[in-house]
Amino acid sequence: MSLPLANFISDFWNDQLVEHDRQWVFLVLLGVLISFGFIRMSTRLMRSPRVPWWPGSVVSDSGVHVHHLVFGIVLMMVAGTLSFGGFATDPIYEICAFAFGVGIGLTIDEFALWVYLDDVYWAKQGRSSVDAAVIAVALMGLILIGVRPFEFDDDPDTTSTLAAIVGASIVLFSVVTCFLKKRFAHGLFGFFVQPLAVYGALRLGKPDSGWARRFYGERNPKKQARAVKRFDPGRRTERFKEWLRTLIGGSTEADYDEKIKERAEEKQEKAEEKQEKVKKSPEA
Repeated sequence: MSLPLANFISDFWNDQLVEHDRQWVFLVLLGVLISFGFIRMSTRLMRSPRVPWWPGSVVSDSGVHVHHLVFGIVLMMVAGTLSFGGFATDPIYEICAFAFGVGIGLTIDEFALWVYLDDVYWAKQGRSSVDAAVIAVALMGLILIGVRPFEFDDDPDTTSTLAAIVGASIVLFSVVTCFLKKRFAHGLFGFFVQPLAVYGALRLGKPDSGWARRFYGERNPKKQARAVKRFDPGRRTERFKEWLRTLIGGSTEADYDEKIKERAEEKQEKAEEKQEKVKKSPEA
């Protein structure tokens, strides 16, 4: 059983990765997945009363909480310097690629801390870390399978060069428009899958986006009303996103505390019911 698996891994590594020079991207992606998955599992276990033995956060003697993105940044600095400095050769280069991915995973897990400059890990704003991690992994996956945003001929003529420039300009304009409309997923993935960027650019912008403030609002109240209705927080796609964020990253602190409170109340009710039954039962 182990021999076929070893052959599969060997063939995959040599034929699919090394032959196409994609082994380093694969190791980076693998490092991201392992480190992000582990640190998310670890932080969820830290706050769980069912696992009191799990190690807590790293706190200095002066009481400073050392966030795990610090270790991620240091790891990326070391791995990047070794690889870019020319010190790394096989297999050290592969180790550096994996370590760089681990650093990305630890760092992007606290993406919300970069943006808000506050410890909002379990707050509503902290959900952006899960969004960032999912998008980063998906983009790395696209790069791994060989998707390229632009293609230029090795020996181009004037016509092909102009066509490539025009095509790239349309894609970049569409991506920027998606960002202005707060359609970030369309913009990021559309950079690699161009029709997706064009689609997002032509669609309605979110009501709180810069595009809506500039072109909707008082200038076009009908479009603003359409945008508010279209991006209602209770719509099915938003509920699915919230479910996926909870599945990957855990519940927010408010939701988690509510669940703990409900469990405690249920436990208390069961205990009271048991006591009532004992009181009502005939004495032996």
